[in-house]
Amino acid sequence: MLEVAVIEDPAAAEVTLDPIRRKLLAALAVPGSATTLAAQVGLPRQKVNYHLRALERHGLVELVEERRKGNVTERVLQASAASYVISPTALADVAPDPDRAPDQLSARWLLALAARLVRELGELITGATAARQRLATYAIDSEIRFATAADRAAFAEELGETVKELVGKYHDETAPGGRKHRLVVALHPSLKRKEH
Repeated sequence: MLEVAVIEDPAAAEVTLDPIRRKLLAALAVPGSATTLAAQVGLPRQKVNYHLRALERHGLVELVEERRKGNVTERVLQASAASYVISPTALADVAPDPDRAPDQLSARWLLALAARLVRELGELITGATAARQRLATYAIDSEIRFATAADRAAFAEELGETVKELVGKYHDETAPGGRKHRLVVALHPSLKRKEH
């Protein structure tokens, strides 16, 4: 089972949006059959089978084993991933494009960048998986508490200059056999979590 799978197919994305199918996918983090799942989601086994077939057609669940029980063969399935991300590729006609309005201070532009990141990583993961190769990636995730808005602005400016200097140092447009890599640096407020 993959940790995260990227859904690029619009039909597969549509299948996952059904609330019952989402519950089934979550329950199938561990292998289960239509019979065991029916009790968990409160539906008849036949109805669960119907939803499982839809999920299986789109590669969202996989057959683990078949067990013979009397005159019936019980199919045991498992989700193909622990979690899923729907790529903007699934909504290609209306997917955000950061090149349309490149405003570095706009939250919507940042969202468009994030969407492109998901789309491109999804395609790269698909290609690397098909080629049975590892995908070279790197990420930093950090949280900073700024004392003032002026400190945040100064940090952003200094970060921009530092990144620009590093890019200038290592970027070689003429390197034979070189490969371009995309670098995305983002800064946004953290979500406020409710205290328990």
